[in-house]
Amino acid sequence: MAELPEYLSPSSASSFDGCPRRWKFKYVDRLAEPSGEAALIGSFAHLVLEHLCQLQPDERTLDAAKVLARGLWEGFATEDDYRSLELAEDDARAFRWNAWQCIAGLWTLEDPATVEVVSTEEKVRTILGEVPFVGIIDRVDQLNDELVVTDYKSGTLPGIQWRDDKIQQVLLYAAALHEETGEMPRSARLIYLKQSIVDIPVTQVKIDEAILKLTDTWSQLSTACASDTFDARPGVLCGWCPFADQCPEGRAELVRREAAGKLPAHAPARALVA
Repeated sequence: MAELPEYLSPSSASSFDGCPRRWKFKYVDRLAEPSGEAALIGSFAHLVLEHLCQLQPDERTLDAAKVLARGLWEGFATEDDYRSLELAEDDARAFRWNAWQCIAGLWTLEDPATVEVVSTEEKVRTILGEVPFVGIIDRVDQLNDELVVTDYKSGTLPGIQWRDDKIQQVLLYAAALHEETGEMPRSARLIYLKQSIVDIPVTQVKIDEAILKLTDTWSQLSTACASDTFDARPGVLCGWCPFADQCPEGRAELVRREAAGKLPAHAPARALVA
């Protein structure tokens, strides 16, 4: 029998919803899941913006961000996750450039000097419905005496039909913040750093729906842990699963897609069948 986690985070819940087998590999078997280059670019951008928003409002300039980026890079570049990428000099330069594009993109979407920042990297740990929930909010702002939950995204803005997962995340953050502070945020924001801002009004109906979905995930996860049964959900994302080589269903899906010419050439797991 697999042990039920003490708390459920948005990323853990999303992972289980996407593929219970992958969730097991990561959270039960504790198999290493290397951070991809895109994820690490986002991590560095988040780190710089976190430090930027801890400055006084009039100090949050593009030049200040450059100074922070240079100072923080030295430590970031020595971390195991980044070193494991083993980037050549040109690729490392491209990595830094892409990260900077994310950082600088914030100024095309808002003026950080005008934002009333309440906190950054705010950890919330509470019970939502019947689910023990934990999460880290990138930024909590105050606008017209009301709280706003803000989450940075370094990736591409998905189509409307693919946004539910990200919206679910910030609604749960809003619910958790309400539980901890007694104040319900008025809105949540997804800042896609290189593109645009998605504003989500926070209503009790939306909060209830988000908690209901989280509760359903927790129930399914509890059943899976109790029975030690974690089904695979093969699909196109098998091409990006770091555990595909240990999953028979995942390997079979890769073979099927490769034979049908439907396995993207840039999918990392393609190397298993190419």
